[in-house]
Amino acid sequence: MRKQILILLIPIFSFSQNLYNPQELYDSPGGLFDEDSLRTIDLEFYMQDYHSYLVNAWFYNPSERIPARLTLNGVLYDSVGVRYKGNSTFCLPNDVFSPKVPYNIDMNYFVGGQKLLDYKKVKLANAWMDATFVKQIVSSNIYRRYLPTGESNLVRLNVQGNYVGLYVNDESINKQFLDKHFDEKSGPLFKCDNIDRFCDTANAPSAMPPNLYYMGDDSTLYYNSYDIKSDYGWKEFINLMKTIDLDFQNIDSVLNVDRTLWAFAANQVIANLDCYNTYYIHNYYMYQTKDGLFQMIPWDLDNSFVGAIMGWDYWNPSNVYEYDPYYTGGPYTGPSGTPQPWEARPLLFKLLNDPHYRKIYSAHMRTIIEESLDTAQIRANIDNLQSLAYNAASQDNNKVFTVNEYYNNTESAIWAAFNWGFGGILSTVNERKQFLLNHPEISLMPPQISNVYVNNGLVTAEVFNANSVEIMATTSEYNSKFNSFSMFDDGTNGDLLANDGIYTADLPYQFSGFDVKFYIRSENDDAIKLSPQRAEYEFYTYSYISNVSNIDEGNSRKLIAIKDALGKSVERVANVPLFYIYDDGTVERKVIID
Repeated sequence: MRKQILILLIPIFSFSQNLYNPQELYDSPGGLFDEDSLRTIDLEFYMQDYHSYLVNAWFYNPSERIPARLTLNGVLYDSVGVRYKGNSTFCLPNDVFSPKVPYNIDMNYFVGGQKLLDYKKVKLANAWMDATFVKQIVSSNIYRRYLPTGESNLVRLNVQGNYVGLYVNDESINKQFLDKHFDEKSGPLFKCDNIDRFCDTANAPSAMPPNLYYMGDDSTLYYNSYDIKSDYGWKEFINLMKTIDLDFQNIDSVLNVDRTLWAFAANQVIANLDCYNTYYIHNYYMYQTKDGLFQMIPWDLDNSFVGAIMGWDYWNPSNVYEYDPYYTGGPYTGPSGTPQPWEARPLLFKLLNDPHYRKIYSAHMRTIIEESLDTAQIRANIDNLQSLAYNAASQDNNKVFTVNEYYNNTESAIWAAFNWGFGGILSTVNERKQFLLNHPEISLMPPQISNVYVNNGLVTAEVFNANSVEIMATTSEYNSKFNSFSMFDDGTNGDLLANDGIYTADLPYQFSGFDVKFYIRSENDDAIKLSPQRAEYEFYTYSYISNVSNIDEGNSRKLIAIKDALGKSVERVANVPLFYIYDDGTVERKVIID
């Protein structure tokens, strides 16, 4: 005898074209990184010879901190932990005996729980090589549209009662950042920046760049190239590099590939020549979330818009504004000592030599070009920041550049007396945009997607110029591991008319009891298109809300379908939860116990 356990679900399905908006994770106005405010931070050290002590610590004990009092908005914070930070931005001012070095301030290093406007860490960059003072901020505003990225704004800094200058306040990539963006913070975190130093090269060891090259399972082989910031993680991180080298077909099991491609695309579009996939190889973090995937997090963006230190021998359009977005080599030839592009940047090389990933990368670049290279929008952002900070910049006697260059470098490149070139923000945007739009791969015509809807569990999308259309869906709480389900325009499975450009599919996981997160991906022989365009960072959501009660078997209604948790039509099966759909719109979840 079979016994039926019946639970009636009275579902309320809601779908909205409003996207999941990760921008809500960032500070609201009035927070520590508010761009509309120019705050003044005062530091007062208890130790009178603090500067010589911290300089010595930078060379010989970089993690050492000393206490100081910090004041902001009239509020005094006692015993904050201070050290100097940076590499070239420390060495260059220190070499000329300038007090304007970068600071790393830990609010709760000596006093547990102490925060500055809800933040535990404050990192003050000196913008030593940025005449505009705003390249970090403008670029981070672009990156944040496509992947988790730190926030930045401008502050004035006084030390021992003396005005040191205008600084860029950069968000720290730490547990607080991880918790904000990933809703957890206990996974492996690595700062990908080797121990090479811009100064004191005679005494400082050199190391392989943090290029994710697999050198073996011994973690000590990687200590000089990566800085672990978590309590554990070497085994997991080495496994990532091992997978890149030896098991690349399963790379999506250990790496959030889409987020990495977004980082690579943003680096290239705004000509950040100081990151993994451009000129230098560093300035990023890797964090493994609880879904097992490493996430690439960009960091230290002040060399965006060709802001990197470029000598006269390198400064020409083919090297800077026309930097090849598909180039996988670079100045580093690899551990073999001979030119091996795959050794220089193995992850980049293998991703861009995979036709599918290469198309997604190209799609992401098209999106960033279309959305974020609007010169009017960028100029407005620059004008607001520079107007706010003009007095602070003009009074900064420790800055490298003049007030004229403060403005001129926003529009055009400048050359310093020491034979280094610095790209202009808007000149880079204009030149880079023109080059990329005419690039033979980026200029290929992708499909077009519009009118994405969900109605009664059926997804429809209007798509043209496509060979294939997929709905990419997940119920993951980590917004990852999207799976592919085909959509068709063949007059079946809910499609009313074949070959009319309207593709349909049953919404995956619609009876799972979890919110469904999805986007549309279409492809032709040349290119890929996504909807929403910022997927997988943004996506559509289909919310499932239900009330549960017992049912009366005497209800008269007609059974029209039985589906499993994936929304697929099935037969009655014993001991398996199934969804019984009736003509009155009700749904029962039944388990037939044999």
